[in-house]
Amino acid sequence: MIKILLVEDHELIRIGVKRLLQDIQEFKIVGEASTGENALQLIETLMPDVVLMDVEMPGMGGLEATRKIILQNSAIKVLALSIYAHEPYPFHALKAGATGYITKGCTAEEMIHAIRMTYAGQHYLSSDIAQRLALRGFGKTRESMLDKLSKRELQIMLMIIRGQKIQDISAKLGLNPKTVNSYRYRIFEKLRINSDVEMTLLAICLELIGKDKATVE
Repeated sequence: MIKILLVEDHELIRIGVKRLLQDIQEFKIVGEASTGENALQLIETLMPDVVLMDVEMPGMGGLEATRKIILQNSAIKVLALSIYAHEPYPFHALKAGATGYITKGCTAEEMIHAIRMTYAGQHYLSSDIAQRLALRGFGKTRESMLDKLSKRELQIMLMIIRGQKIQDISAKLGLNPKTVNSYRYRIFEKLRINSDVEMTLLAICLELIGKDKATVE
């Protein structure tokens, strides 16, 4: 059973989403909140698995609430929900700690799939957002982008986008942390990106998220 906390300031949207999710046997709506502040108050008592978080709300917005939820309990997954399908919103949501980002224009099937992916700890972007990113410059094929990376660089990239820390990667690969960081910045340079969040967005567009572990180790 996936326990979900629904955070949305518009009552009609909240009612609609709740009715949709209540029909899914594996989902359980454990609570509702209309503000980020209210969501933070409910987290400790309800202990949801996934928080479906509206990005734009009065008072404490969804991004700040996401940061505080992740700081409070990193095991809780946040799926950001927004009317915006363009940058910089997906970037800032992932930077705040959200595992996924979907738009309010997504289908019911996509929302259900996104919740399942988020619960499993796999990054997810709405299909319309991924298309926009592809058209913006991530539109090269996976092969042409990844050909720029050495086998070690690809291995380290995949470990980073799965949330592994530099120290953990260093210990696992038997490399100095400075060496791992050197690989990381070389990846940034080759892919023309500037951060781990951009690396994650690129990996989603290239369909690297969820790639079989055995192929990179």
